[in-house]
Amino acid sequence: MTTLSPNERIKTASQGLRGTLAHGLTQTHSGAIAEDDQQLVKFHGMYLQDDRDLRPERTQKKLDKAYTFMLRLRIPGGVVTPAQWLKLDALARDYAGDAIRLTTRQTVQYHGVIKHNLKATMQAIDAAALDTLAACGDVNRNVLASTNPHVSAAHAAAYELATRISVDLLPHTGAYREIWLDGEPLLGEPEVEPIYGATYLPRKFKAVVAVPPDNDVDVFAHDLGFIAIVGDGGAVEGWNVTVGGGMGMTHGEPDTYPRTADVLGFVLPEHAMAVAEAVVTTQRDWGNRASRKHARLKYTIDTHGLDAFRDEVARRAGIAFEPARAFAFADNLDRYGWVDGENGRAHLTLFVEAGRLRDVPDGPQWLAALREIATMHDGEFRCTANQNLIIANVAPDARTMVDGILERHGIVAHAGRLRRASMACVALPTCGLALAEAERYLPGLITQIEALAATHGLSEQSITIRMTGCPNGCARPYLAEIGFVGRGPGRYHLYLGGAPDGHRLSKLYAPDVDEAAILSTLGSLFADYAAMRTAAEPFGDWVVRAGHVAQTHAGLDFHEHTGALKALAA
Repeated sequence: MTTLSPNERIKTASQGLRGTLAHGLTQTHSGAIAEDDQQLVKFHGMYLQDDRDLRPERTQKKLDKAYTFMLRLRIPGGVVTPAQWLKLDALARDYAGDAIRLTTRQTVQYHGVIKHNLKATMQAIDAAALDTLAACGDVNRNVLASTNPHVSAAHAAAYELATRISVDLLPHTGAYREIWLDGEPLLGEPEVEPIYGATYLPRKFKAVVAVPPDNDVDVFAHDLGFIAIVGDGGAVEGWNVTVGGGMGMTHGEPDTYPRTADVLGFVLPEHAMAVAEAVVTTQRDWGNRASRKHARLKYTIDTHGLDAFRDEVARRAGIAFEPARAFAFADNLDRYGWVDGENGRAHLTLFVEAGRLRDVPDGPQWLAALREIATMHDGEFRCTANQNLIIANVAPDARTMVDGILERHGIVAHAGRLRRASMACVALPTCGLALAEAERYLPGLITQIEALAATHGLSEQSITIRMTGCPNGCARPYLAEIGFVGRGPGRYHLYLGGAPDGHRLSKLYAPDVDEAAILSTLGSLFADYAAMRTAAEPFGDWVVRAGHVAQTHAGLDFHEHTGALKALAA
C-alpha cells in the first residue's frame, strides 16, 4: 500500500480547508498559526513567513520569530479597475508596509501583514470585489493571459478564457467565507468539491493563455496552456493545448527537474473548458500523492507517457484532439511604452524593477503616481507576467496627463534593455525557502552586467536575465538566456541557453559561483558573442550554437528523466 504524503492527511482531515484556522486567529500568544494550518492557509491565498533578517537578534533575545503573512490575490489576467486599484493602494498603506508586489503570476502580493490584521485585510480585499481564494495551495492558481485584451479580438478571447478557467476551477468550500468574511458556517458535512474531491490536487497547478507572437506568459513553463490560433479575420479559430510545464526542482536530486510543456493538439473554442477540466481531473487521479517532489503534472506525464495522458484527457472531455496547428512566438517580453489599441485607445507598459511598487525616498513615487492616475483613468490597470504594470485602455485625451503625472513623480522610462528583460523573485528576507538573495541583489548585479555589455558593444542587446533565491524557480530562471538560481549566501548556479521566445530550457553552465565568477564568466562570453554572433542572433541561441551548453529537454537527457520516474513509480 502506498504511503501518502503528510499533506494528504492534512487535507483529508481539514473539514473542507477549515482546520483550526478560525481558532488560531484568536490566539494572541504568537503571530504564527498551527503547523497543519500553515498548509491549509495556502488554499486561502497566503503563506506564513517571518523576517529572516531579524532571526539572529530575536533568537539571541529568546523571542518568537517576527511572523507575518504574505497574501496573494486571485486576479485572472491581472486586470483591475481604477476603483479597485485605489483600494489595493489603501491596503498597502494600511497593512502591508506601504508596498505592492507585482508577481510573475500576473497578480498582486502583500507582504508583512500581521495575524492581528489578517481578517481586516481580507475583508478589505472582499470590499474591492477581489479575493485570494486558490491563489496558493494544491489547486489551480491564478490564471495568466496575454496582456492588453483591448489590442485585438484574440486578446479579448484569451482574457475571457482565463477568467472562465479561474472561476470554473475555484474550490467550492465555504471555509473562505466563514473564516475571513464572518459568513455563517454550514451545518452538517462540508461541501462536495465536484472537480477537486476531498483531497484537492496532488500539488499546485498553473494555467495560462497565450496569444502569438507574444509569449509574455511563458506558456511552456506551466501545467496547462492554451495558445490562440488566430484566423485571417483576427478571430480565434481554436487553441493549441500544452501540458506538463513546470519550473521547480531540488538541488542535488536529479529526479527533480524543470520541464517545458508538450503540445497535446488543437481544440475548437467550444471545447476549451472541457479540456481544462479533463486535464485537472486526470492529474487529480493520476498524480503522485506519495511524494510531493514528484507530484506536479510534469512528472505524471513523464511517468505515464504523453500519448496515454492525451487519450485520457480526450476521453474525459468527450473530444478528439486535432493535430496542433502552426504558431510562432517572437519573445517572452513585454511591450514597453505606449501601444495603440484597435479601439482608438492606448496602453502604457511601465517597467517595474523586481515588481516592487513603493514610494522611494528621493526616488520614484510609484504608489502616489498610480493613485493619482487612478482618480482620473477610465480604463484598467493590468499586471503582467513579467512583474510589470500596464495602464490600459487610456483615452486619447488622457495620454498627456498620464505622462505628466508619471514624470512629476519621478517615473521615467530610462531602464536599459538588459534591465527591462530581467526578473527576480522576492527571496530574502521573507521567503522561508530562499537560500540566497534575489530581489534585493539582482538590480545591483544588472548594473555591473550592463557595464560588461557596454564594453563589448552590447548595450542595445536584449537578453533575458532571471534570478531566484532557491531552485523552485518562481521567476522562471530555467527559461532565461541567463539564469541565476540561489545555492547559498552570495552563491548561485549559473544557467545559460534559454530561448528568447521561452520554448527551450537553459542548462547548468557554472555551478555554485559568486559575484566575481559570474562577472568573469559573462565578460568572457560577451566578448565571444560580440565577435562571433550572426546578425540579430540572440544570446541564448548563440550559446547553444557555439557549444557552450547542449540543447536538451531539461538539465539531464529527457529519456533519463523518464526512465528514472518510471522506475520510481514501479
